Amino acid sequence: RSPQGAASGDGSPSSAAAETPSTEDFSLSLLDTNLPAEAETELRSFIAKRLTKGALFEGMGNVALVGLSIPENKIGCYYCHFQQENLLEMATLESDMNAPEYVVCFLGGSEKEDTFRLELDKYIQSLKINLALEQKTLETYVNPYLRSWFENAICPIQRVVQLFQEKLAFLLHAALSYTPVEVKNADERTEKDVSRFLAAASLQGLVQEETMTSLCIAMTEEQHKSMIIDCGGPQPRLHNAGSNRFCEDWMHAFLNGAEGGNPFLFQQILENFKLKAIQDINNLKRFIRQAEMNHYALFKCYMFLKNCGSGDILLKIVKVEHAEMPEARNVVTVLEEFMRE
Repeated sequence: RSPQGAASGDGSPSSAAAETPSTEDFSLSLLDTNLPAEAETELRSFIAKRLTKGALFEGMGNVALVGLSIPENKIGCYYCHFQQENLLEMATLESDMNAPEYVVCFLGGSEKEDTFRLELDKYIQSLKINLALEQKTLETYVNPYLRSWFENAICPIQRVVQLFQEKLAFLLHAALSYTPVEVKNADERTEKDVSRFLAAASLQGLVQEETMTSLCIAMTEEQHKSMIIDCGGPQPRLHNAGSNRFCEDWMHAFLNGAEGGNPFLFQQILENFKLKAIQDINNLKRFIRQAEMNHYALFKCYMFLKNCGSGDILLKIVKVEHAEMPEARNVVTVLEEFMRE
């Protein structure tokens, strides 16, 4: 649901929620929508067919192009089936079996909603948990929650880029190096946006979990203090912030993308940022393996660190990963001395 009404070609959001009684014919009872009547009927038919085929797994969203009787004709549709859990201690197995089931649909300008499928899955999970915990009503909680899906699930990265501008490089550096960050004097939405951006820009899930844990500890011990973001003025003020050429280059990519104001573009830039960082880490690891037996490869390692723009962070990451490998650790120690000089 959205104040803008039905979905439009520029990505203006819409939504619909339907209850699915646990029957074999998958009949749908409409709970809330801001689609025109004809388009809503077509969307309900589309969802019913998916339910009949068993193509919806509980809590896991899907994205598809849907043909509807609106000016855009075919638009991107995220849809997710979930069952309301009964968390009361006295709940019986029978009451759990009869718990209400729902399908929520979010409609945007294209199939690009797939870019944010995981974020939208989390958004539905939050709706599910809150419904179960507090038995909130449709009017007081569900409707406003559905209306704000685009702002809350899709736009945080875009808002952070617009807020930080050139200072975004410091935020990228903190995310990449797992530097602790504290946000002060910010409203709740800004604080959540920054936290979301840092999590999205980090390499969590792309490198080994043990490495990330060790890196977090190493960064905290090394710096003894967090990067502070003070949002008390018109522009954020940063303290104890670090940056490098790699993060500054990517900051310009974000600012260039800001001209179009497309949140999907920001997400793609962020994914490319992490992909390049992972490629650089893997290249450095390969050079280090070669340098264990070849002095010329050691020089290649040094030149790579010097020219990649992110040598300060990459060296910390490989140092943590190679801590238990004597030959590689010796190479890293020599590289640290070169970089200091």
